[in-house]
Amino acid sequence: MIRQPAGALRVGLTGGIASGKSTVGTMLVALGAQLLQADEIAHQLMQPGEAVYREVVRHFGPGILDPDGRVNRPRLAEAAFGPGGETDGSPTSRVQELNQIVHPAVMRKQEDWMDEISRRDPQAIAVVEAALILEAGAAQQFDRLVAVTCRPEQRIERWAQRLNVDQETARREVLRRMAAQFSDEEKIKAADYVIDNSGSLAETRVQVEAVFPQLRRKTEKP
Repeated sequence: MIRQPAGALRVGLTGGIASGKSTVGTMLVALGAQLLQADEIAHQLMQPGEAVYREVVRHFGPGILDPDGRVNRPRLAEAAFGPGGETDGSPTSRVQELNQIVHPAVMRKQEDWMDEISRRDPQAIAVVEAALILEAGAAQQFDRLVAVTCRPEQRIERWAQRLNVDQETARREVLRRMAAQFSDEEKIKAADYVIDNSGSLAETRVQVEAVFPQLRRKTEKP
C-alpha cells in the first residue's frame, strides 16, 4: 500500500457482491477491530436534504423516488444498470455516472472516520468494509487491504436468501453487479490478505483469526 501506518491501522475490507464481507467484518469486530460500512455511509448521503441526494435526483430523475421523497434503491439500481440489468456500455448503463456522484463523498466520510479513530486510539484497527475500494481508486486510503472471495454459485445462493428472491432473479442481479466490479482475481492481486469464504463459517473464522494478529502487529510501536 502507498500509505504508511500513522495512528490507527487503516484496513480496507473488500470483495465482490455476496462474498461475505460483512461476515468477515463482524468477525474482525469480535476480535477487537473498529468497523465502518461504506454502504451505510452511502445510504446516509442519499437521505433527503443531503448534497449527494440532490445530485442523484438531478441526474437520474424523480422516478427513482418513493412518494415520501426518499430514494427507492431498487429503482435507482434499475436506472443505473439499465433495463435487464446489463452493464454493456450502452447509454442505459449509467453505473459510472452514479459512482462519480457517490464515491468521492463516501471516501471523504471514510477518511474522516479513520482520522477520528486514530485520534481516539492510535493503536486501533480501523476497518472500512466496501465492495468498490479498488474501483473507486480508494486503495491509497488504507495501510492494508483484505479481500474476501467465494465461489460464483455461492454468491447467487446467498443473494437469493438475503433478498428472499428466486434463483433466476438473484442470478441476474448478481451478474449485473459483478459486471460493474473488478474480478476476484484483480482484488486478490491487490490485497495483502485473502479470506476464502467458500467453506463453513468455522473455516472462515480460522482464517480471520490468523490474519488479525498480523494486523495487530502492524499497530505496535517499535
